[in-house]
Amino acid sequence: MDSLEFKVFSLCNEISLNKIASHFGINKKYRWEESLTLKEQHLKGVMPVPENKSAVIFPFGTIVFINMIHNEIVDLVDYLKRIDRNLSAASYDFFDDYVLEVGGKASGINYDRMAVSTLQDYQLELLTIVLAKSVSLDRVETDISNLLDEVETIVNQLGKGKLGFKDEKLANISSRILGFKFDTISYIMLLDKPDITWENEEAEKLHKQLSHLFELNDRYEKIQAKSETLMDITQVFTSLGHQKRGNRLEWMIIILITFEIFLTLFEFAFLK
Repeated sequence: MDSLEFKVFSLCNEISLNKIASHFGINKKYRWEESLTLKEQHLKGVMPVPENKSAVIFPFGTIVFINMIHNEIVDLVDYLKRIDRNLSAASYDFFDDYVLEVGGKASGINYDRMAVSTLQDYQLELLTIVLAKSVSLDRVETDISNLLDEVETIVNQLGKGKLGFKDEKLANISSRILGFKFDTISYIMLLDKPDITWENEEAEKLHKQLSHLFELNDRYEKIQAKSETLMDITQVFTSLGHQKRGNRLEWMIIILITFEIFLTLFEFAFLK
């Protein structure tokens, strides 16, 4: 029985597939929904033993490494950093491991292992895609939780009667919230099914099974709900900020009118 070992890392927000493809002599223009696979022939100049190893690179910042140990992964990422600056701040915090067993008598799928009697191309493709999306969601989930903590601090300040946040901070928070929506819908392509699922009924069943196993739809819906909640809170902050500035402006107008009346009375009383 053979096995393929997957190590999946969400390294950054975006990777330029066309830059990497061009560097390795792959003459193809990649669209956003596609992935780039570096095979043995591409890895010969990067690692000493590239046999039976590959890396599948997704544009939303995630790479699936197949049959590579940690040192080989770090070496490959360091090499790719020279090609794409998006990887310069690559982080290894979000990752997952998975094993695909081929040739055994029993078939089945669980959270860390999938067993098949005969490997089909679509099985490898779908497993790679779902693993990449799942780990990318880990990064988005962590980022949005951190943002919720940040917003909670502002809410606590409001509870103490403080309204000291700046427009720039609100704009930054709103931008990050919209970024989460864009990441999950466009970057990670959670609403899109792989093309193979439209052509192959068995592929469609496997994709549904894997998506359910890794709870992709449920996690996506939770991110969307948290994003909507955060946006609602931000709108409240914005309204309060506008009201505060409006009150300040009204007081300034009152002070100016009072000062003008004082000057008029002063002139009438002492300068005539």
